[in-house]
Amino acid sequence: MSKIESFSLGGEVMKKKGLVLLGALGLVLGVASCQQETFEYALITDVGDIDDESFNQTSWEALRDFAQENDKTYQYYRPTEDSTAARLVSIEQAVQRGAKIVVCPGYLFEDAVYEAQTRYPEVKFVLIDGQPHSAGTEDNPAVYDTADNTVSVIFKEEISGFLAGYAAVMNGNTKLGFCGGMAVPAVQRFGSGFIQGADYAATQLELAQDTIELRYYYAGQFAATPEATAKMQSWYAAGIETIFASGGKVYQSVETACDETTNGTWIGVDTDQSSVDERVLTSAIKGLRESVLSALEVYNNDEWSTIGGEDYTLGLASTFGELEARDYVGIPTDDDVWARFEQYKKGENSFTKTQYEKVLQDIKDKTVSISDIITEAPTTTNFDVTYESSFVASTSTAE
Repeated sequence: MSKIESFSLGGEVMKKKGLVLLGALGLVLGVASCQQETFEYALITDVGDIDDESFNQTSWEALRDFAQENDKTYQYYRPTEDSTAARLVSIEQAVQRGAKIVVCPGYLFEDAVYEAQTRYPEVKFVLIDGQPHSAGTEDNPAVYDTADNTVSVIFKEEISGFLAGYAAVMNGNTKLGFCGGMAVPAVQRFGSGFIQGADYAATQLELAQDTIELRYYYAGQFAATPEATAKMQSWYAAGIETIFASGGKVYQSVETACDETTNGTWIGVDTDQSSVDERVLTSAIKGLRESVLSALEVYNNDEWSTIGGEDYTLGLASTFGELEARDYVGIPTDDDVWARFEQYKKGENSFTKTQYEKVLQDIKDKTVSISDIITEAPTTTNFDVTYESSFVASTSTAE
């Protein structure tokens, strides 16, 4: 016999009271079932997941670590497809689940954040490696606007590229390659810096003219392709010692080709890619982790007004709001990663941290100048670059 049935034994009044209690219980349970756990900090992934060993993973781990250290709730959301509409749906889901600050890593979020910052004016947005703008068409150019509830961050890729090229030559490599995804500004700046860094190292080492050989190529997309893989295989076969892979999954073409060589290496991009392959010499990194941590620190300190509405270009000794100056570009310096220089040195000496710290300071002091011009190829004094793709266009000029 149920409890409600037992109430009926006391007469009609008890039966009615039992029904009222049942209704109240159902209401409470219904309300409880509608209540969802909320998350103050949110990250939206682009087309990948949080284990992509690149933008998503690095940004997510930064947000997770900061949230845990500061006792904040956090969650990530993955769009169902690669589209602005899907990214906006994920942003909406985050807001509905209580997000007060949303981190969006990568240029694919530029038009989504442009829309979202207006839809959700009370929510803070952090756009990493891009600037908010409308979609734009041939007849209606994109409109760029960073609202007060948004901060955008891009990086001085030419500095990271410079340091990677400098390190490669200082480590004894004289036959270099650059394989970019497409001729977009970020990739061009990486490539230009790489060339300039190799040229500066050649000067520092007083190498004879044309000791350095450097080949330059765009795969035409941010993915591994049979053509790019074949090109990289031919480069390694011709004696190229290390190749800088810059542009999404294009590194997989370089990695595949490198695995077929006996002593070749390659250079990663954006994040420390040493875990991807034992043959990664170093990586030209952007401070994805550092920029996410900086934005969250400012937000957590209730100092958003110092960064809201701003577009930051971060490099070495860069200031972000009222935070102390920090380095947001460079190459990895962890001991286990740095050991690759000794492992793969060409000659008696490997590139040292002392040499690295010296060139970093020279760049900060402006005694070393790095051009960020991408409308034309960088000039060199110690060697000529073999362009198998035009520097300013993604069309191939050689097979």
